[in-house]
Amino acid sequence: MATPPTIIPAFQATLGSSSHILAIAGAGLSAASGIPTFRGHGGMWRKYDAMSLATPEGFHENPSLVWQFYHYRRETALKARFNAAHAAIASFSLPWIRHTLAPGSTFTLITQNVDGLSARALETAEASMTIPESSTEDQPRILEMHGRLFDVLCSSGSCQHVEYNATSPICEGLDGTEEMVSGGTLDPDIPVESLPRCSKCGSLARPGVVWFGEMPQHLDTIDQLVKRADLCIVIGTSSTVYPAAGYARKIKRNGGKVAVFNLERSEGDEAADYLFLGPCEDTLPRALGLET
Repeated sequence: MATPPTIIPAFQATLGSSSHILAIAGAGLSAASGIPTFRGHGGMWRKYDAMSLATPEGFHENPSLVWQFYHYRRETALKARFNAAHAAIASFSLPWIRHTLAPGSTFTLITQNVDGLSARALETAEASMTIPESSTEDQPRILEMHGRLFDVLCSSGSCQHVEYNATSPICEGLDGTEEMVSGGTLDPDIPVESLPRCSKCGSLARPGVVWFGEMPQHLDTIDQLVKRADLCIVIGTSSTVYPAAGYARKIKRNGGKVAVFNLERSEGDEAADYLFLGPCEDTLPRALGLET
């Protein structure tokens, strides 16, 4: 399906008249950065049931296997570079840039991704520019609703200490296991005492991401932002994982507009006023007028 030539001017007109803009991002945003999805076609870990890798019960049953999976994901994310779509969103997040495109508007990126690339792109954008004194905003520029790969959480219910840790490898016991994963083999028998430990109490630590059955983060803040949003930009997500999958529809029901940027058709298309098909690292910067 080719993108009609009139869609970009129409989208930019809506963008320019919008007051409260939200972006909802999924795994497709990071695809061009080489971040694989473990549930996607050809995923390295597709032979494992998600419940064995991404639930508290799975971690309790086999912390070694779970930590090998997340160590592989951490190492992949550390080596990855943010792509043009991340960069365009980061630039749009900065009010002194955004207000030239959507005067007086607010903006927040709500990402389901845990790879940290959006935050890294934003930090780079902020560091590369002189920030005007009048640019401070109360609204968060990014909310990582499913947590972060590099957060490490104590598994002890009496501690629950969490800290950011991007050490590579995070512990000696996991060193080199990402190469075994890439080769199609695993060592599921790493002793528990050789897995990451809480720096505060010494208990077994777990990845600080939101697992199935756990509550996503920042929900109260997100609900308030969704209620007042008049434009939702959906990027790289098939709109099947809730609650994020319902945000665009809520904004649509409230009278807002929805723009979808996906590689191919998805379930979220039904809510789209503007549909951009193709790699979002190409379509999104062009639609926002932020090509570099």
